[in-house]
Amino acid sequence: MFQLDFYGTLVAASLVLLLGRGLVMRVGFLRAYNIPEPVAGGLVVALVLLALRGLEVEVRFDTSLQTPLMLAFFATIGLSADFASLKKGGRVVGVFLMAVTGLLLFQNAMGIGLAKALGLDPLMGLLTGSITLAGGHGTGAAWGTVFSEKFGLASASELAMASATFGLVLGGLIGGPVARLLIKRVQSPGCLETEKPRVPKGFEQPNKERSITPFSFIETLALIAVSLLAGTLLNGQLHDTAFELPTFVCVLFVGVVLRNGLSALGLYQVFEREVSVLGNVSLSLFLAIALMSLKLWDLASLALPIFIILAAQTLVMALFAIFVTFRLMGGHYDAAVLAAGHCGFGLGATPTAIANMQAVTQRYGPSQIAFLVVPMVGAFFIDIINVIVIKLYLALPFFAAA
Repeated sequence: MFQLDFYGTLVAASLVLLLGRGLVMRVGFLRAYNIPEPVAGGLVVALVLLALRGLEVEVRFDTSLQTPLMLAFFATIGLSADFASLKKGGRVVGVFLMAVTGLLLFQNAMGIGLAKALGLDPLMGLLTGSITLAGGHGTGAAWGTVFSEKFGLASASELAMASATFGLVLGGLIGGPVARLLIKRVQSPGCLETEKPRVPKGFEQPNKERSITPFSFIETLALIAVSLLAGTLLNGQLHDTAFELPTFVCVLFVGVVLRNGLSALGLYQVFEREVSVLGNVSLSLFLAIALMSLKLWDLASLALPIFIILAAQTLVMALFAIFVTFRLMGGHYDAAVLAAGHCGFGLGATPTAIANMQAVTQRYGPSQIAFLVVPMVGAFFIDIINVIVIKLYLALPFFAAA
């Protein structure tokens, strides 16, 4: 077994990003279907590691940098949000939230229904529903422990991790193709809306060159550090209370308060170019480490019935994005980008959703409303609504009897 330390892992993640960029530039299929660069490079490395494991060679990474990178990304999302923009997105956020809630309900209903049809414990269907797909690894680990201790479900944690891994991979793979299909509809005669030319901002075009000075860079880095510290402390204060939230939500909230508080007091104006650069670097490295560290053998060890449920969930996510999310959001270009983002965090995580949308907007053009709505819903609302939905399903008779 080879264990890479902190520095070795950082080098590997950087090489994964370079590999992913090279693949997307040279492989027409990846470019045509808007596959994010970290996903392309990370999956190749994960497949290589799976092959090496078959030769009894295992490589492990130091993932201690993964959580700080994820939190830094969410801090930059908060620092990019101003109240004026939030007001503009109010109605759109509400409509998108309806679509997200509908998917959560449908994912659990289908998971439970398929589990019962395949002769499995209904809890397995719930665990392969919104708990791990919309909730990700963190939510899956938490509920896996609950299902093991309270309901006696064997290997619940392992099943949760494998399901969340499956979702993370597929969430990054189907977003681009779904958006490509929908944008073809938008570009057909009579579908394009007449509007002023759009100017890309912030996270919409991560490869755009921006002028940055050392001092302004340090200012932005300080704001991110304060968001991380204050958000972590806030999360500690809310722990085991009725208002407990995931750490990344607290960090994002602190970023929003900092951005708008300093602006309202006339003390400081956040420079979005530095925020977007640091945010995109954090996002890319986070996804590279997450994907190259995937234990694909956990997926290979899934029983066939569980794999059938997860494959069905992936198909439903794509169809839901095409026929519900896209239409509900207006059926225009922004709706197509939102559909790609919904695929990202409907199966995986908010960073995957952002990467999906970046891959789309880099090719087809900016969508400021999508980059406003998806982080808000993916960070602030989805975890809260998911908990409510899960508890509603657990109140069903066959769960209560257990």
